[in-house]
Amino acid sequence: MSKRKVVLVGCGFVGMSMAYSLMQQDSGVDELVLIDVNHDKAEGEAMDLSHGLPYINKKIDIYAGDYADCSDASVIVVTAGAAQKPGQTRLELTAINTRIAKSIGESIKKSGFNGVIICASNPVDLMTFVLQQASGLPKKQVFGSGTMLDTARLRYLIGDFLKFNPSNIHGYILGEHGDSSFVPWTYVYVGTKPLIKYLEENNLDLENLLDIYEQARDAAYIIIEKKQATYYGIGISLARLVSVVLNDDDAIIPLSVYQNGEFGKKGLYIGVPTVVNREGVKEIITLELNEFDQKKFDNSCDSLTKILDEIVIPILNES
Repeated sequence: MSKRKVVLVGCGFVGMSMAYSLMQQDSGVDELVLIDVNHDKAEGEAMDLSHGLPYINKKIDIYAGDYADCSDASVIVVTAGAAQKPGQTRLELTAINTRIAKSIGESIKKSGFNGVIICASNPVDLMTFVLQQASGLPKKQVFGSGTMLDTARLRYLIGDFLKFNPSNIHGYILGEHGDSSFVPWTYVYVGTKPLIKYLEENNLDLENLLDIYEQARDAAYIIIEKKQATYYGIGISLARLVSVVLNDDDAIIPLSVYQNGEFGKKGLYIGVPTVVNREGVKEIITLELNEFDQKKFDNSCDSLTKILDEIVIPILNES
């Protein structure tokens, strides 16, 4: 990937947190294009970011653009859409954001873009499906942030509970980026030791795990209630994801990717451990879920499939 051009669609809190984080990380991006329905805002944001370049010792061409600029980009990150309001679930955003994502996907398709699309618009599993359908790109080139942030919250909370650096906590939240997500606890580790075994050896109550999961699951609701929006955590996560793609890292991240039977389900996007590189999705890491966890995964898939059939696909089929 000789050209390291990134296009951001949506200059709200999430998008600009990603753009700011991208400048701080060693991503190697050399061109950053900002697209927003409010072009003046995109221009102002580009100016503001550019004025910090002398102090980060990098040369990045940052400017406001339009969909024609997508034609030779390496990565497009889509964060545009209606924001989640206090008390509102991600799924309640479906209809309005489906129409927005459909329009964005069609505009990307017209540009001739053939790189990787990363979706972070909520509900992310459904909007990733919309972007893939509307853009016409191969499924491996379109994926969503999925449970990447949920997992970061989980690792942070476990680390905080055990007083360990969260980078030494390994495990994933899987399923929908939302209320039907779940943790396969048998695959969560402290260093290389199973978390459940560590808790038992140290006489720590296993019931703490449910509380930790609920804190991770409900974190967005609490943050939105307190400050109207959540954006730093997802911004940092997206910047990391862009860096993984640009640098061909073959990193394993829990992302919303298309299912073709890997976990017993087909025809939808949902969060599972995924190997990503500059080509997009390289491989899905399948896990042998126990009966309890498989039912949770199936329930998460069924919840998304119902919304796909009742809301998303009819809107996609509108002329």
